[in-house]
Amino acid sequence: MDQDKIKPWQYHSWQKSTDPCFVEKAGPVLDLYETAQELSQQGHAFVCVDEKTSIQARKPLSETRPAIPEHSVKVSDRYERKGALQLFCALMVATGTTIARCFDNRCFVDFQVFLSNLFNDRVCKGLKSIHLILDNGTTHAPKQLDKWINSLHLSFMVKIHWLPTHASWLDQVEIIFSKLQRDVLTPCYFQDKEDLELQLMDYFEYLNQNPKPIQWSYTKAKMLEKFDSQNQQKLAA
Repeated sequence: MDQDKIKPWQYHSWQKSTDPCFVEKAGPVLDLYETAQELSQQGHAFVCVDEKTSIQARKPLSETRPAIPEHSVKVSDRYERKGALQLFCALMVATGTTIARCFDNRCFVDFQVFLSNLFNDRVCKGLKSIHLILDNGTTHAPKQLDKWINSLHLSFMVKIHWLPTHASWLDQVEIIFSKLQRDVLTPCYFQDKEDLELQLMDYFEYLNQNPKPIQWSYTKAKMLEKFDSQNQQKLAA
């Protein structure tokens, strides 16, 4: 295995969308990613929103030992559960700025509160339109969301772009969650929920000191090329 550089102890997960309308749903989102920088100068914002759910506050029962030369950090394998938080986060595609807030629950009411805060945030001042990029999970209440947003009578237009099912990898905010997992939540040890929330909010404040847009490489052209190749293979089979 050494000679062939095979590492069976390493793995990564992947997900394939089975949505029959994948191209029709993903195409507009990928178009938005490509034009976000240009259109942001004209007053149009593109915002990826999602939740990182059930983040546990685990209090270690033994003291964590810091790393020393040739030895990694040592953490206790025993802990006390101190509750969990639901993290809602919005990523401004053009700038990389994030807006985050923690909740005890994850339901449509919490999502409404989060969106209300987003719409009233300074990042939305003077905008002509906001394009929300969302998955169709129950928290986002796809059948109710448009009606509720219209009832707010906002000064800017809000358009929702629903991602294909099982295609969370198309949501740029998932990259932020991945960074958060590595930088803050590994290991996931905190004194209590208040400590967890404080460290989460400190992290997003740190990110916003020098925000950078995601360097997105999966374009609509690449998607169409891939699907065209797959269709040709099916026809040849």
